[in-house]
Amino acid sequence: MFVQRLLATKRRDRARHEYLHSMNNDPPESSAPATPQTAATTSELNNLLEIISGTSAAIENIWEGNKGSEKYFEMLRTSVDRAAKVTAQLAEHAGGSDQKVLFHPELAAFARQKNPPPPPAAKKRSLLVVDDEPMVLVLSKSILSEAGFEVVTAQSGFECLDLFRKRPHHFDLVVLDLSMPFMNGEETFTRLKSIRPDVAVMLSTGFIDQERLDRMLGAGMAGFLRKPHRPSELVANINAILESVKMSRAGCLAGGSTCSF
Repeated sequence: MFVQRLLATKRRDRARHEYLHSMNNDPPESSAPATPQTAATTSELNNLLEIISGTSAAIENIWEGNKGSEKYFEMLRTSVDRAAKVTAQLAEHAGGSDQKVLFHPELAAFARQKNPPPPPAAKKRSLLVVDDEPMVLVLSKSILSEAGFEVVTAQSGFECLDLFRKRPHHFDLVVLDLSMPFMNGEETFTRLKSIRPDVAVMLSTGFIDQERLDRMLGAGMAGFLRKPHRPSELVANINAILESVKMSRAGCLAGGSTCSF
């Protein structure tokens, strides 16, 4: 149902048309950079796969224990993984980053440590999830609420900033999309940092060029997770960033130094 509704919109039809057009034309022999349309199409395809993967996981939970269903869910998971590899190649062709997961240098060492899962917090950790795609927000809220987080959603950079200004110290992490109309994720990130310099932000998007990703990490972005990803990957990376931020802040306090988070 989700996918049928999604494909019915003009934006999805346009993205599909651009993708088919690019596939029906031979790639140029030169190493000229890909068009912005290729990058936009790659991002949109990854958004679609993100929705399909999340919806599949939700249905799988409903049908858990049903005999004969597991093989079909495995077929669907495998197909999504194969499609994700194709979109990763498209992203590379369009000049996008080939990285799946990245952490800010201050947090990378902590993230690599193999610590046991953190004990349940006395207070739920609060997330602000920002994406212009309504279905991504519905799925993200369901997945993350089930994982034990308090989740607030925003469908634009403007709505995100409005919510954040009201309670700047309430949110433990902002999960931010990049490609949004009117105010993109990078501008939203910059404004979040101007309100609260130590805010932790994780970027989750289907396409970003490496130069831009490096710039945002250098400006204090806590981490990056490329779409599409499975629900378990989303939860695991959020937990890793939150624990890394916690340890980084403790180290800064102990050493009397200034911390970025």
